[in-house]
Amino acid sequence: MEKVIRTERLLLRRWRETDRKPFAELNSDPIVMEHFPARLTRKESDALIDRIEAAFEELGFGLWAAEIAGDGAFAGFVGLSVPSFEAHFTPAVEVGWRLDHRHWGHGYATEAARAALAYGFENAGLEEIVSFTVPANLRSRRVMERIGMTHEEADDFDHPRFPDGHPLRRHVLYRVRPPRPAGATPPARRAARSSARFPTRR
Repeated sequence: MEKVIRTERLLLRRWRETDRKPFAELNSDPIVMEHFPARLTRKESDALIDRIEAAFEELGFGLWAAEIAGDGAFAGFVGLSVPSFEAHFTPAVEVGWRLDHRHWGHGYATEAARAALAYGFENAGLEEIVSFTVPANLRSRRVMERIGMTHEEADDFDHPRFPDGHPLRRHVLYRVRPPRPAGATPPARRAARSSARFPTRR
């Protein structure tokens, strides 16, 4: 597995101990965590890094730490993961991101998500990648659209981890498949079953 994915302005890499403090700050930021049920404590944030790193060892891909090329600033994560709940579209692999709000508005999520999709299709042999969020998360939905994902209303679902009536229960689902030359035979679909358990919503 590639240890570092380089884009025009970012490095997507494995996690370091020095990432833990800024990641905890990101996960406690009410702006970043607006569409989550709760902000994370430092202990919960550290445990999330541990689960992400374990998933890399199991799957060969994961949620890469995103670093701004040149100045080395930690920006958050972007990458691929396996949803740990059952829904009509699982098993599946999701592309997801979570960035410090100070780095929003620069196109970093779009740039890095495109690289993550390329890795999933070209290196991991995936036939489809999904992404999902709550309907009100328009910022993430725009990223999904910019990276070529499509949305069908019939695909929307109630997230099983939220009870009936919870404002975050309803989710929109986006999908994308790899571009293929005309007449090419689709590759065998790679099942995305995994024991990995970590959240990936933006």
